[in-house]
Amino acid sequence: MLTLLTSLLLTGMSGSAIAEGLSANFKNTDIHEFINTVSANLNKTIIIDPSVQGAISVRSYEQMDNEQYYQFFLSVLSVYGYAVVTTPNGALKVLPERNAKSAGIRLLRSGEIPESDEIIVRITPLRNISGRELAPLLRQLNNAAEGSIIYYDPANVILMTGRASVVNQLVSVIKDVDEKANFQVETLHLNNASATGVASLAMSLYSNGGGENASGRILAHVVADERTNSILITGDEPARKKMIATLKKLDEERGALQSGNTRVIYLEYAKAKNLLNVLSGITSSKSATPNESSPLVISSGTSNEVSIKADEETNSLIITGPQHLMNDMQEVIAKLDIRRAQVLVEAIIVEVSDAEGLNFGIQWMNTYAGGTNFSSTTGGSVTTIPDKGIVNSLSGLSGLATGFYRGNWAGLVTALQTNSQSNILATPSIVTLDNMEAEFTVGQEVPVLTGSQTTSGDNVYNTVERKSVGIKLKVTPQINRGDSVMLSIEQEVSSVSDSATNNDLGPTFDTRVVRNAVLVGTGNTVVVGGLLDTSNNHSENKVPLLGRIPILKYLFGATSKKVNKRNLMLFIRPTIIREQDEFNRVSQQSRGKFNQHDLKTAADHQVEQILNQETGLPGSANELQQVLGNINAFYAGQSR
Repeated sequence: MLTLLTSLLLTGMSGSAIAEGLSANFKNTDIHEFINTVSANLNKTIIIDPSVQGAISVRSYEQMDNEQYYQFFLSVLSVYGYAVVTTPNGALKVLPERNAKSAGIRLLRSGEIPESDEIIVRITPLRNISGRELAPLLRQLNNAAEGSIIYYDPANVILMTGRASVVNQLVSVIKDVDEKANFQVETLHLNNASATGVASLAMSLYSNGGGENASGRILAHVVADERTNSILITGDEPARKKMIATLKKLDEERGALQSGNTRVIYLEYAKAKNLLNVLSGITSSKSATPNESSPLVISSGTSNEVSIKADEETNSLIITGPQHLMNDMQEVIAKLDIRRAQVLVEAIIVEVSDAEGLNFGIQWMNTYAGGTNFSSTTGGSVTTIPDKGIVNSLSGLSGLATGFYRGNWAGLVTALQTNSQSNILATPSIVTLDNMEAEFTVGQEVPVLTGSQTTSGDNVYNTVERKSVGIKLKVTPQINRGDSVMLSIEQEVSSVSDSATNNDLGPTFDTRVVRNAVLVGTGNTVVVGGLLDTSNNHSENKVPLLGRIPILKYLFGATSKKVNKRNLMLFIRPTIIREQDEFNRVSQQSRGKFNQHDLKTAADHQVEQILNQETGLPGSANELQQVLGNINAFYAGQSR
């Protein structure tokens, strides 16, 4: 029977209660009676589960206050396998421990957990370690019948259910472990060794799978940063210090060229020999001049050196030296070894003559903006071509078209070919890389006597050099921002002068040279030139014998003098080729031109053979076609 002991201490004022105590003495008492007595003493509503049955025996020898008495009540029920759960409205439920976990247990937060046997739920976050490895250890400290340990991976928290006293102990364990695992991160830069190799070696020395040694103690973890050739170390302070000391020993310099840090970089676009010369200038000092046989040795200002050698057979660079210098070199090489755009350079080298005494007119035109036609006759007028009638006005032009325009290149070639005053010397078409010089040469080697020596035996030894004459064109395209190309042009047209072929001092050469740089958009045509060459032709026609008689020879002969002027002009059009599809398109267009030319030649030859067989008259295809044209014109006139 529960006995309530109340003692009153009286002071100067009567009837004032200053203290009261509770004690318990039960022997084989029904558990329902025990619970009801506690409910009355604590003035709490207690709900008893129907499965709660049995008798209890308990006795207290000390007086307790209400809180102590409540904790005594919880402990007694725990001994007999029962638990108390607080409901949201403040009532208490007594039920078996195995059912307590699913009975709406109260969630307590940090600082709210009392030291009692009440069943509670506690959520504990982890900051430095993962709860995946810690949760199995905590389950061994908790009673599985009355509690549980659950790890929630996305939030890295642990949910614990159990008696408040046990949960408090588990929280203390978690905090202690989590604080000791407050790892910091340190960075160690390596000067000689490779970060990847050193990190792998260090982990194999100190770890036994997952970064633990044989005793299971967590050591420092290392991660290699290849970009900066550094190692990141994380772990507790003693482990970090031990790991850093080991890493520094592994990074001790053993001689850069003998350290084993060697890389072979295979180039995709650039030439290894050319790139070696470029790399020789990226540092302020170098200990050797690069050549084909000896490697380039570049100093970094300290005892560290990097050696670079080019292998032309495999088009590769072999780099040996400290890791950080090799990384810098590799970044530079990657930026230089890129696919370069190409430029298709099409040109027309033409000579325009005015042997008939006609002036040469120049028409400045633009496909989209109109142009001006200067008449080729002396004193001719100036005609303005409207911007919408250029195509219809081309037939009326009496001179040559020039200037910047987006016209039909094939049409320009045809116009020059059909002009009797124009003589196309060459139509080169060259594809070259950006900033790479392209050269076109058509001509011959002319011997030039440079010296003569006579020996004592009257033997004459002549020294002869050969000089190239003909057509030379050198073009260096440079692709600028956007679709513009800067062309460095060097054009030379040379020949042996007819007027000095019998000169004892040797032949005389006529040379016309143009060196220029122009900026033109891709697909546009620009004209460079305007070099005039004047030649005087003197000829005599006379009657045999009579034409040799002095004075009378003028009556039986004729003398003519003719002045020929030739204007050398260069039409040039660059086209930027960036992708393989553009290159294939240009190649297909070039093949189409040759196919059309072959078909036209074959057709002309067939017509010539048929006409020769039918008429028995020899003649070229052009002459026969002209005859056919006259016949057609005659019948056309008869029909009218």
